[in-house]
Amino acid sequence: MEANQTLTIQDKKVKLVDGEFTPTQALDILNALIDQKINYHKIENLQHWEQNHNTDPKPYIRRIQELEEEKKAIDRYMSDIKKEGKKLSISGILTIKPVD
Repeated sequence: MEANQTLTIQDKKVKLVDGEFTPTQALDILNALIDQKINYHKIENLQHWEQNHNTDPKPYIRRIQELEEEKKAIDRYMSDIKKEGKKLSISGILTIKPVD
């Protein structure tokens, strides 16, 4: 490859979830995803604190609280769907792309 050529990197799509689920199954899947994100932010917060004890934990704490609120909202939603005796369709596709 010549020095003045650059690579063109395409966006990448990852299909995480795609299908129909009972409310219980859907709740299990969504809670697992959200719990992973919560754990990620907890670990990031701890790692930053270990590197610098003056690091502001508020952004991590705020994001964890937002995710906990989402879990509660999803739980209420699933309860309503369950009462109606319905199934759910979940389509979860992540788009990954490089940024400058």
